[in-house]
Formats: sequence, C-alpha cells, structure tokens
Amino acid sequence: MLPEHRDTVAALIEQALAGLGIAGVPVVLERPKVEAHGDLACTVALQVAKSLKRNPREVATAIADALRVNPAGQGLVDSVEIAGPGFINLRLAAAAKQSVVHEVLRSRDCFGTSTAGGGHKVMVEFVSANPTGPLHLGHARQAAIGDALAALLAAQGFDVTREFYYNDAGAQIHNLALSVQARAQELAGRSVEFPEAGYRGEYIVEIARAFLAGDRQTARDGSPVDASGDVDDLDNIRRFAVAYLRHEQDTDLAAFGVTFDHFYLESSLYADGRVEAAVQAMVASGMTYEAEGALWLRTTDIEGSGDDKDRVMRKSDGSYTYFVPDVAYHLAKFERGFGKVINVQGSDHHGTVARVRAGLQAAAMSLGLRIPPGYPDYLLHKMVRVMRGGAEVKMSKRAGSYVTLRDLLDWVGRDATRFFLASRKADTEFTFDVDLALSRSEDNPVYYVQYAHARICSVLAQAATAGVLVDESTALQRDLSPLAGARELALLGRLALYPQVLREATEELAPHQIAFYLKDLAADFHAFYNAERVLVDDGALRDARLALLLAARQVLRNALRLLGVSAPERM
Repeated sequence: MLPEHRDTVAALIEQALAGLGIAGVPVVLERPKVEAHGDLACTVALQVAKSLKRNPREVATAIADALRVNPAGQGLVDSVEIAGPGFINLRLAAAAKQSVVHEVLRSRDCFGTSTAGGGHKVMVEFVSANPTGPLHLGHARQAAIGDALAALLAAQGFDVTREFYYNDAGAQIHNLALSVQARAQELAGRSVEFPEAGYRGEYIVEIARAFLAGDRQTARDGSPVDASGDVDDLDNIRRFAVAYLRHEQDTDLAAFGVTFDHFYLESSLYADGRVEAAVQAMVASGMTYEAEGALWLRTTDIEGSGDDKDRVMRKSDGSYTYFVPDVAYHLAKFERGFGKVINVQGSDHHGTVARVRAGLQAAAMSLGLRIPPGYPDYLLHKMVRVMRGGAEVKMSKRAGSYVTLRDLLDWVGRDATRFFLASRKADTEFTFDVDLALSRSEDNPVYYVQYAHARICSVLAQAATAGVLVDESTALQRDLSPLAGARELALLGRLALYPQVLREATEELAPHQIAFYLKDLAADFHAFYNAERVLVDDGALRDARLALLLAARQVLRNALRLLGVSAPERM
C-alpha cells in the first residue's frame, strides 16, 4: 500500500473514532499475516473499548459502519470486515492498488525515497580495519552492511557521511613493523627469531620483498613513502608497511564498490591532544578516581551506561585502555556536528559500548555538551563462516589464518558478495555458501532477483521487436483497470510496500530488510510471469501488463542500487 493510501485510511478511522467521542488515540495499521484476511488490519477497537464501556466487537462494528458511509473512502476502501474479538480487516479497491504503477513511473529513481531525515547530519562509521593485514570476512560484512545502511539513510533524506577510522597507533602497528622486519632479515640471509605476536601471513613476505626492492607507496595524505631497503630501519619499515596495507585495503574496497567520504587516523587523536583533553574532561566531571595505581571511570554511577563495574582508564604503567581514545574520537564526531552516529562493528566490540557511552557522558558534564545518553548507536554483527565444496574454508593462503574479502570477490564477484553479506540481520551468524552464490537457480537469491530484472528487460525487448514501443511516458497514459488478476494484484501490492520497507529498515537500522523485500518482489514477479502471458492479443491488457513490468523493473533497480548490486539486462 502506498504511504498516502495508508495515511488516508488512518485518517478515516480517526474520524470514525471522533464520532464515538475518542480523540488522540494513535491508529496503527498493519499488514495481516494471513493474506486472505485483507490488505490492512487494525486493533484500535480493542484499545478503546474499555474507555467506551462497550464490547470491542461492537466498537469495531461502529467504526466499520462509519468507514463504509464516509465519502472520502470511496474508491479507496473496497470492503471492511470484523474478525475475532474486534479486529478490523480492510481491503483496498483495485484502482487504489493499480495506482502504484503510475506512481512508480512518475517517481522513477526516487520512488521509495523520502525527506523524513530532514537533511540532518548522520555519520556511518564502518570497516575501520587496522592497517595490519588484508580485509577479512568481518570487514567484508561491515562493508556490505555499512554501505547499504548509508545508502538507505541518504534515500530517507539524511545528510550522510561515510567514515573509516584507522587504528594506526599502538602495539599492533609495532608488531606489524617487527613482523615485516623479521621477514626482510630472513630474505636478506639473516637468521632471526620471528616475533611471538607477529603476523604470519604470506602478505608479510610480500611487503618485505617490496621493502627490500626499494618500492614506493603513497600515504593516506598523498605523501610518498619510499622504502629504504635497510632492514635495521624499523621506523621506515613501519611507515612503508602501513602505507602498503592501506593501499591494499583501498584497492579491495574499490573492487567491492565501497567508498568513504572521510578517513580519520587514531594517531591524530594523540598528536592533536584530543586523548589527553578527553581524559582531563572526564576527570573534571568528578566521575573518576585513583585506585591500585590506576585511574578509573565510575561507569556504574553514570545514568544509562548499563555497565556492571567501573572501568580502568589509565593503567598503572601509564598507558590508556582502548576505550579512552574511542571516547576522544566520539567527542570529535559530536563536535564536528554529527548528532547521530552509527558504528558498524563486530560483536567482539560489545564490551566497549557501555564504556564509550559512559565516558562521553562524563566528559560532556564538564565540557557543557548535550550528548544524548545513547550516543553513539552501534550495529554489531556476528561472525561469518564460509562453505565451499561442502566444507568450511577457514583460511586463506595469503592471509595465513582467515578468508579475505579479496577471496570472496575472486570466487563469486561483487554482486553475490554484497547481496549475501547484507541479506541477514547483523546480529545473526551467517554461513556464506560459495557454491550457492555461483549457482544459476532460484535457490540463489541474488541470481533469482537479478533474473527477474533480466526477464522483464527481455519481455520489453520482445515487445519492441513486435512493434509495441513502451516507455515510462507512454505507460503513464495507459488504463490500468485490466490488472485485476490475483497474480497481478499480488505484484501490485508488493510494489506499493517498497516505501514502507525503506522507512522501517531505516528506523530499525536493518538494511537486510531490503534483501528480504527483493526476494519477495522477485517471487511475486516470477509467479505472475509463469502464470500469465504479457504480449497477449488484447491490446488494453497487454499495455497494462507492460506498464506493470516497467514499474517492477524500476523498483528492482532502486532496491538493488541501495545494496550496491547491479541490475543486469541479460543473464
């Protein structure tokens, strides 16, 4: 159902309630779980019956009677039925269902979009990989989910910034440098003991070879990093290795079709004094204390933190725990004008959520900032398993211990990788079946959806060959009343749901709902196509069905675009 139709029906029910002396009660319209029950269902009669001191079914009957005689509902509401203790089930008129075709063809790429976001700034931070190795499965899932979420928010009228946070400071970078140094020394003929905490993938050897060859890499700021080839120059090795891996990650993300508006370096938080300033702000709030030679944050005393115990900020050796720079980073996000921030991260970050939020609230007290208690939002995803040839794939030869994004792209390509990784709710574990992603069958969801689009293109091409030229402009002039069959009405209903799906997916930060919708839309189209001929002799029916196919193709394209998946015209 189109949003304007839903709004009109809700207004009609509100008028009926006003006639019963009820005002201010929200009217919630839902799609019945059983299709035979109608197009919309409402339980408001059960909500207001007690205040009216009447039987809920009696109240529902009164509302239904008012709907039937209200002239504003003519041509929109076809029938109203009462079920059970007082459920109101409504069916829309065929003309109302058919109108979605012209709405899609008028709006085209904009169908389903809205201005609900009001241009408000929102940041989606995702991937944010340490520059210590190739992007792994977790990063791949973040990239697919985060990019689709950003596209979804933009489609709903938000001013979206995609940001990548580089953890380029700390022990992991030192271990990277030591690992490359050890491999370079081995390649130079030295006998060395490999660091216990070092990185052991084949990519470390590749970096070492490039370093010894005197290669040049480009740093994120555009400045060149030339390898000295001196295996004892650990600082140069570190800078070269980081630049090398950043370039590799950028290359993989580009192949995946993911771009970022901004990159933020963890090291800059220390260089700019932001980490120390954040610590001082938390101390000034009075929410910290010294104990056992360490500085602690009273997270348990901060309203809404939900933390189960206080947390160490600065260890006895003087180093900060990992959530402290995160607090500094999110203060910077807020000060940059991002009142809403969504972090897409792995579920292993669950423990940092309460600490970062608590630290922000403490710092905000002394800085005079009005940071919302739930700031930032987190979308945490669970692990991905990969199956290939009936067996689990646990490692990549190049990475040494894990499957990489590049592996998936090489095996199944961009479209299947993006669709599969975005097709499950983030907090559910997911098995990526490589063989399924390569199959040309209806069991492969991305093939099933793309084939629907290609089939439509094929029918339209056949029509053109037969001399029936149809485009959006001509289709807008067509009479849609012949679209009255069960399969046609089901497809019309699915098209009309698209704006609602986008709205709910945005509210729930759930881009996987787009993938679910696409599979349902493809199923409705294939069911129609397999049951009905489009290029029939009846010109009015043929033209109406061609207009329906144009609308279905447009919505398939729109939804696939949000997932970053192509809409091929031939398969």
